[in-house]
Amino acid sequence: MLVPLEEAARETCGGKATALGALLRAGLPVPGGFVVPFDAHRAAVPHDVLRDALAPALRALGSPPVAVRSSAAGEDTAQASAAGQHQSVLAVQTPDDVAHAVRACWDSLHSPRAVDYRAGLDAEPGDGAASGEPAMAVLVQRLVDAEVSGVMFAPDEPGDTTVIEASWGLGPSVVGGTVTPDTYGVVAHGTLGRRAVRVASRVVADKQTRLDRDGTRLVPRDVPPGDRLRPTLDDATVFHLAQLGWRAADLLGGPQDVEWALADGTLWIVQARPVTAPLPAPSTGVTGSAPRLGDVSPLRGTAGSTGIATGPARIVRGPADFSRVSPGDVLICPFTDPAWTPLLRIAAGVVTETGGVLSHAAIVARERRIPAVLGLAGATGLIAEGSLVRVDGEAGTVTVETPPTGSARPQGDLPSRPGGHR
Repeated sequence: MLVPLEEAARETCGGKATALGALLRAGLPVPGGFVVPFDAHRAAVPHDVLRDALAPALRALGSPPVAVRSSAAGEDTAQASAAGQHQSVLAVQTPDDVAHAVRACWDSLHSPRAVDYRAGLDAEPGDGAASGEPAMAVLVQRLVDAEVSGVMFAPDEPGDTTVIEASWGLGPSVVGGTVTPDTYGVVAHGTLGRRAVRVASRVVADKQTRLDRDGTRLVPRDVPPGDRLRPTLDDATVFHLAQLGWRAADLLGGPQDVEWALADGTLWIVQARPVTAPLPAPSTGVTGSAPRLGDVSPLRGTAGSTGIATGPARIVRGPADFSRVSPGDVLICPFTDPAWTPLLRIAAGVVTETGGVLSHAAIVARERRIPAVLGLAGATGLIAEGSLVRVDGEAGTVTVETPPTGSARPQGDLPSRPGGHR
């Protein structure tokens, strides 16, 4: 029933597992694991049968805490990332708990956010899908107890900049956009092996929170004051990460979005997916003061997704606010959760208080061609509900053009539609 990770194939195990299996076979540092293939999901294998099959496979790994992640048909392709749309369960250990986590991944295939994401895409043939029906394989790997983790944009052209985002603790803080990470830009000199590199840019962020494993629980914690503005990576580690990213891009045949973890001085690759949309040019994450009446000075954050949109500001702090969002609104939020994906089909633009350009929300915004500005600290307080705002996702700026005018939209300056961005 189970497939060793190094033997994973796209038609049986999905894109995520297949990419990691290829990197593992090539000798890159990928945590060991196995895959519950499409056939187990299609056959609706009973819980006890699944649990009994998992038990010896987990023992072969040494019975460690594991990460259980989706590897769905059509996921992690060059056309669609499905970033954050399916379930991941970290820090599970017993066969019974892992079986429950596998079933949670299966169930997430038909969650509202996953269904909505697929509805926005053209159907892709192949990739293990039978008659166009979605299918779910599940990847089980040893969990890396990361001291630092993050995401890397690894280009396949030597002259392009490698972008690395990093923060303290486990990776969900970075990919979920709940922390604004440090950002490093790396450029290669020459083409032969791309080994001579330099750090072209370095932005150290105020990293206020972190996520760590405590037994079989994930625990969010405040970062100690002395570490909030301390760089997460030294140059040697940055260079090593860049080399791993370039190898992954070469092996997998194109630029890659690579999730990585650093533990006890060892770097690990925990995911690699094709880049579905280009990154905007880097911008500085500096915010201004609260806008005054008639003040059109822009607030500055991080460029997350290119394009320009103008619309009424809608403060969204959680699902309770979803019903207030109308087509053409600009979402102003602390961060975006993958469950918010349906909003990205109607929003004109997105502004977040935390997050980096490689977070799941930023990836999906770029796929949807929605302008996004990230890491604009205090945005939900700086921008008033109903204000007419202009989001420039390439410059990384947000301009409050008019103060709130009640529920009515301004006449003669209708908000741009999501499909109308340049």
